[in-house]
Amino acid sequence: MPVAIVSGANRGLGLELVQQLLERGWRVIAACRKTQVRRLTELAGAHPGHLHVMPLDVTSERSIAAFVGEAALVTDRIDLLVNNAGVLISGERFGEVSAKSLQESFAVNATGTLLLTQACAELLQRAAGARVVNVSTVMGSIAGSDTFRTPSYAMSKAALNMATRLLAAELSPHGIVVTAFHPGWVQTDMGGANAPLAVDKAASLLIDRALALRPADAGRFIASEDGRDIPW
Repeated sequence: MPVAIVSGANRGLGLELVQQLLERGWRVIAACRKTQVRRLTELAGAHPGHLHVMPLDVTSERSIAAFVGEAALVTDRIDLLVNNAGVLISGERFGEVSAKSLQESFAVNATGTLLLTQACAELLQRAAGARVVNVSTVMGSIAGSDTFRTPSYAMSKAALNMATRLLAAELSPHGIVVTAFHPGWVQTDMGGANAPLAVDKAASLLIDRALALRPADAGRFIASEDGRDIPW
């Protein structure tokens, strides 16, 4: 039975990914800062022995180390790591962007992804053809940026894209495919109710694309909806 880790699993896209992976017969380690989540409890009851909910703060090296140590007690490998934990600080305007907002965004959206993947490397190497999916956004495309919009989010996701390239270069020789995905504009707390893509559809598309990845896809920045490459 394949095993997945999903960070930021307490709500939105992460929670939906957990549910759909369970429905596809996977064992899932749901990682989140707040583990007392009603829906996760319900899913654990509906899929006994297949869902493990573990605390994780991706901004803390100590938390990452503790999480990976706990994960190693319940599985000997990781087939899929979805780095979904993210933060978007709304309302930023030129002249009002704060160092705190930038630091928080980079810590969660970029640094945390690299550090968690690095810590999971041994478990990933034990799987046959493991995949690492970094949930990015088209707003992290430097080539596609032409307005001053959510700078902390956009800049940190651009850094996440670089982390994807670096991790792909390092882990590809071990048979691990690392990619960045733009899941679309999704109806979540972050995306808002006016987003055109339902969260269940976004999760399904992302899982399908992730499971279809091949070694040649390492280091790509992919749109989940149509599989096209997004300019860096």
